Amino acid sequence: MSIEVIPPERRNLYGWDFFLLWMGAAIAISEIWAGGMLAPLGFWKGLWVILVGHLIGNLPLALGGVLGSDWGIPSMVSTRIAFGAKGSYFASVLNIVQLLGWTAVMVIICARSSDLIMQSLFQYQNPRLWILVAGLVSTFWALVETGWWKWMQRVAVGALAVLSVLMTYVALRNVSWGVLINLQGDRTLPLGMGLDLVIAMPISWLPLAADYARFARNTGKAFWGTFLGYFVASSWMYTVGLLSTLVTQNPDPLPGMVAMGLGVVALFVVLFSTFTTTFLDIYSAGVSFLNLFPRWRGKWVTILFGLSGTLLALVFPMERYEAFLLFIGAIFVPLFGVVLFDYFLLRRRHIDLTEVIEG
Repeated sequence: MSIEVIPPERRNLYGWDFFLLWMGAAIAISEIWAGGMLAPLGFWKGLWVILVGHLIGNLPLALGGVLGSDWGIPSMVSTRIAFGAKGSYFASVLNIVQLLGWTAVMVIICARSSDLIMQSLFQYQNPRLWILVAGLVSTFWALVETGWWKWMQRVAVGALAVLSVLMTYVALRNVSWGVLINLQGDRTLPLGMGLDLVIAMPISWLPLAADYARFARNTGKAFWGTFLGYFVASSWMYTVGLLSTLVTQNPDPLPGMVAMGLGVVALFVVLFSTFTTTFLDIYSAGVSFLNLFPRWRGKWVTILFGLSGTLLALVFPMERYEAFLLFIGAIFVPLFGVVLFDYFLLRRRHIDLTEVIEG
């Protein structure tokens, strides 16, 4: 890990790799729960909001990656284009805080779900053990970097996709299609607010996009891999949460899998969906830190943030501060709005790379 410019000969990720990378980021319990929040809209309005919201939110996510694939630079370095070096330091501090917090939140969610499954299967409870497992494996995943990411993501995300089909079946097996499409909500959620809930999810990944796109062999394929990978998987997870809530009043389909004797499968889904999502937070927190202190060794920075996020999950109720983390994330919407406007419309994708790197 470093913030050095990645030259073309060292770029080894293709469009398919970005599709799987962002599909892995989107297959997460948190996305299913978010979809459940749209249940008051009913089936058709909820589905419309999911698709339109992801079309809108995925565009800036994929465009954020273009800054990385065009020039081989990570996200926080790309903010220097519009704000200079000092402005990028402010963005880096905010990004480190939010990514460290979200690492802890994702690990906590994983630990609680895993613990409930283990309790159902074996009457065994040890949430701290699952926090350690989730945190340490996610840290290892972040350490191996691009050479191994390709293969780890292909295996893990491929398996998750297959198991997600099974999870979808479990959630909806007792309801006919005719009943599903006529499910109504209680209309307590305004359509605009529902759209905001969907758009916010892909936008939240915008400060990370270039960290991975800088390894792209081709900008166009990286753009579409990012856009489609996240669009397909996140829309799917939101829809599962929406339908599961409309049918059972519970957005989480995992208890149904346990009840059908698929507890081990449910545990695999929880663990590996956490690994393929959380390693992105850990890695990008390290990259943001290196924008502040470039002389640190990337390996030790990754370990530092992986262990810090895990420790935070062990000792601090980080989930109580999700609103604060969301507030920090919201700051990046106008910040990257300026960056994208400056890069695509004012500079027409032309920059003085030496000036950007040297600040």
